[in-house]
Amino acid sequence: MTNTISILGSTGSIGRQTLDVAEQLGLRVAALTANSSAERMEEQARRFRPRLAVLTDESAARDLAVRLADTDTRVSGGFAALEEAATLAEADTVVTAVVGMVGLKPTLAAIREKKRIALANKETLVCAGQLVMDAADRYGAEIVPVDSEHSAIFQCVQGCADRGEIKRLILTCSGGPFYGMTYDEVGRMTKADALKHPNWKMGPKITVDCATLMNKGLEVIEAMRLYRLPLRQVDVVIHRQSIVHSLVEYRDGAVLAQLGTPDMRLPIRYAMTYPNRGENPAEPLDLLACPPLTFAAPDREAFPCLRLAEEAASQGGTACAILNGANEEAVRLFLADRIGFHDIPRLVEKARGEVPVVQNPALEEILAADRAARRAVLGK
Repeated sequence: MTNTISILGSTGSIGRQTLDVAEQLGLRVAALTANSSAERMEEQARRFRPRLAVLTDESAARDLAVRLADTDTRVSGGFAALEEAATLAEADTVVTAVVGMVGLKPTLAAIREKKRIALANKETLVCAGQLVMDAADRYGAEIVPVDSEHSAIFQCVQGCADRGEIKRLILTCSGGPFYGMTYDEVGRMTKADALKHPNWKMGPKITVDCATLMNKGLEVIEAMRLYRLPLRQVDVVIHRQSIVHSLVEYRDGAVLAQLGTPDMRLPIRYAMTYPNRGENPAEPLDLLACPPLTFAAPDREAFPCLRLAEEAASQGGTACAILNGANEEAVRLFLADRIGFHDIPRLVEKARGEVPVVQNPALEEILAADRAARRAVLGK
């Protein structure tokens, strides 16, 4: 059971919901970090009174320091301060809710301090899964997933000490806002269309990833790393209702599933209370009020990002870091209205073809692959 937390990415969707859960559970907050939102960080700091507040934008951090001058909260700026927030002695759990590769170094730093990692930053495992899992084993750190799909699998494998009992993991996918469309129809969709997720309220980057199905591809890679299973044992099914969050099929044919309302506070709460379960004030799932639960195969032709992610997973090495870096840069361009929707997979595939893959990479080689992929997307 968690007592004190640090939240990396506290002003984003997952970070804000984590603070709601922390308040309900009576947890202390040691540190909060964000990118540049001084106003929102001030509100959070005054409400939760952390020892440390970090903004990676150093100009915004200076503004925040003035705003919080009358409090006991110390303010720090820059990306290096994320590692300080992740390693505060009083925090037993670090919630990694930042988006992108920026979460990798602070996560590794928290692992070295034997923290529980409530992992909501999928890029950490996508790009450096072997390094991260090996470090967790070496230092005795606990990784508890926060993504709804991986939390579902985590719950379904409790009591399964032998991973050889697992036949396959089945990740469910809403299909995003463009489900059922052809490749050509999807190509005509705009940024506004892509940001209309049918079931979840999330930040813009992950919402676009859900529209391309890249998010599911990244989750396939993440599941392989978390549960140390090959690609052939991780499947994806479209489940429009987002009630069944994922399933585990065992070798005897039994299939276990975790069901719940589409509310991220549920997996966040479990990551905080594991191995116990805390009371939840939210309305429980009402099976009699549920719509019919449906399942379908994903369309990898209309949504090539899922295929690209699976190909990178099969290739291994820095292929996943290249995939992720290229996707982050392409989505950034799409959100800035500089490219179209189909340009995202096109640019990802371009980067994968141009950047060499290194097998068994060290951390610096992973970071270098990420930088090279971004340059390839930008044509530099």
